[in-house]
Amino acid sequence: MPPDDAGMASLLDHDLRAAISDIIGGLRLISHAGLDEPTRLQLERVRAASEALARLLSDGLELVPGGDAARCGSNLQIDRFLYDLEMRWAGRAREKGLNFHIALAADVPKVVSVDHTALDRVLSNILANAIKYTDSGVVRMVVSTDDTDQLCFSIRDQGPGFSPGAQARLFERDGHPDDAEKPGHGVGMFISKQLTGKLGGQISVRNLPDSGAEVLFGLPLTGALYEPDASARAALPNLNRLKVLVAEDSETNQAVIGHMLTRMGAQVETAADGIAALDWLEREDFDLALIDIEMPRLSGLEVMRALRGQAHLRRDMPVVAVTAYVLRANRDAIYAAGADAIVAKPLIDIETFGEAISHALRRSTAEPAAFAAAAQDALELNHATFDRLMEIAGPEGAPELLDRLIIDLTRVERGIVGATATADTNAIRAETHVLVAVAGAVGAERLQALAEALNAAAHQQDKASIATTGAALLGQIDRLIHYAQQALIRRGHQT
Repeated sequence: MPPDDAGMASLLDHDLRAAISDIIGGLRLISHAGLDEPTRLQLERVRAASEALARLLSDGLELVPGGDAARCGSNLQIDRFLYDLEMRWAGRAREKGLNFHIALAADVPKVVSVDHTALDRVLSNILANAIKYTDSGVVRMVVSTDDTDQLCFSIRDQGPGFSPGAQARLFERDGHPDDAEKPGHGVGMFISKQLTGKLGGQISVRNLPDSGAEVLFGLPLTGALYEPDASARAALPNLNRLKVLVAEDSETNQAVIGHMLTRMGAQVETAADGIAALDWLEREDFDLALIDIEMPRLSGLEVMRALRGQAHLRRDMPVVAVTAYVLRANRDAIYAAGADAIVAKPLIDIETFGEAISHALRRSTAEPAAFAAAAQDALELNHATFDRLMEIAGPEGAPELLDRLIIDLTRVERGIVGATATADTNAIRAETHVLVAVAGAVGAERLQALAEALNAAAHQQDKASIATTGAALLGQIDRLIHYAQQALIRRGHQT
């Protein structure tokens, strides 16, 4: 493509995405409260159609001319997908005076791995034909499985059926019969056939005995079905009905996080940078987002601030921040930007990861006071000693004392993080010597004991103990800093 054409294509890309985002954003701002049921259903129909259009547009703009290749499969929530499909096509059917129903068999898995966009295109083309050629009656889609491990879609209509001429050319590019009563080009079934092959499935048609036609579309389920491990089911959160956005610029981390979420049953979409993440959030609703803090084009902090600050986005969506920076100052900035939980890189095990996901989902619906109390309870502090120290300092001196405590703890925390990472025993001994005195003065007895244990481990050059004790100690420092900050805020309000 010539440079000028490439530049124009880029501008067109931007303008099209912006226009779609405006449509979806406007729809999200419409309150459903007080709407009658027909109006609410029409809004749901437009919402589902606009999200499908956005996905098609996004995929289409990324394809080279004539590419039209099916994407890699990802987890798909079947009932959620079928709900959106029904919202879109029930409205089209009603406009013609038809009924449209989708029936889901009990044995269909809740989650399958399939190319979402390709599946939607196949079914939409089939349904468009069924509704187009049916003048009265019902169009019905049944979703089931068969003995050959296939996910089966049966679409039946009560139209005139396929003429011999139509059947002979049905899956050709220009397969519309010359003598057909309805206008068209016949390209829809050609597209369905092409995409079905790329998905590894089969498609066929037949006329029904009385009237109407049936299109049968099957996809292989072998290796695609999500089956949670019995051992993992109790330990890990069940994300079977959730759609999750993973914003991460590393393809390796995308794969690791995606695999973990897949094991929990989530439907996963990925974004390689902050702009792409906001594009996703503009186009579609998600139940949870995992956002890397360090991303190109737009940082994770900026993405979270945009999410929490824009009325047309789902501002209450739980967010888990993924970061290699674990110092208190970094955590404060991340939580201030809107994170509900933080996962530290590298991601070592799925259990810890699952616990962070559970925490974020709980925190998004819990009262802030409950979490403040939980954080306070998690800190092992002799409150009588702490309160007595504040009384000695007095109303004027307590804020200054708390401020000095926060500064000292933050400096020590930073030093211990660096020293334990490099196993610098001299630095560990120096930092813990200070920490023993500070922790003892404020009544942080558990922190004082951990500082003494870490100091001893440094003396003995015990790297294993340095790692385990250091992690526990940093957790207590973190909680004490948070407690002191809350105490400072409370006293600030009192004065």
